[in-house]
Amino acid sequence: MDPSEAKRLVRERIWRLLEERGVALPPRPVHGRIPNFQGAREAARLLAGLPEWRRARGVKVNPDSPQRWVRLTGLVEGKLVVMATPRLRSGFLLLDPARIPGSLYSRASTIRGAFQLGRLIGIEELSRIGGVDLIVTGSVAVDRRGHRVGKGEGYAEIEYGVLRELGLIGPETPVATTIHELQLVEYIPREPYDLSLDIVATPRRVIRVEPGERPPGIIWSLLPCSKYREMPILQELARVKGVVKRCS
Repeated sequence: MDPSEAKRLVRERIWRLLEERGVALPPRPVHGRIPNFQGAREAARLLAGLPEWRRARGVKVNPDSPQRWVRLTGLVEGKLVVMATPRLRSGFLLLDPARIPGSLYSRASTIRGAFQLGRLIGIEELSRIGGVDLIVTGSVAVDRRGHRVGKGEGYAEIEYGVLRELGLIGPETPVATTIHELQLVEYIPREPYDLSLDIVATPRRVIRVEPGERPPGIIWSLLPCSKYREMPILQELARVKGVVKRCS
């Protein structure tokens, strides 16, 4: 079976399963989203107990609802939180706990609050934040080899690629996700641009896997022109790196 079709079928099954088992949380329906789930806060708590988290000064976290608790924990613990804006259309937001009143950390951990209390940063300022020590990404499904699927639009891979291109992360930078136990599956095929995981935190346990191959940056030849056009940060990155992306 074509890998893209196999991954689509996994997504559809997991979205349906979470709704049928009654563990899906708003925003609903979870179809087409990184699904919010019962126990997301507990999964974030287990992740925050790991040495990779404790050592991290800066963490990059996706903007989706189930990882809100990861963003909040980062702020409470004094970490710089770099959050991609939805669909990466506005680049990245920097949530600096030193610049946000503690009473507003909870609001800042939401998508709307992050835009109100965080700061949009471009390539130049992103390059100056001093590195990202841990990446937390959202997932629709994960297998025990650390392969994952998201919504199917490649945003996690693009966000990762931008940080690699800027030298803010390396191949050794750990990548984690928080999911419900029902999102664990037997097998997910991997394609060259897919982002693999080191750590999977569920509400009940932490699963460590041997990290697989990861993209070295943006694979410009595989980047759809539609994504390039809709994300100014990619156009800015191409200029900085001297890349010519030809789109008709």
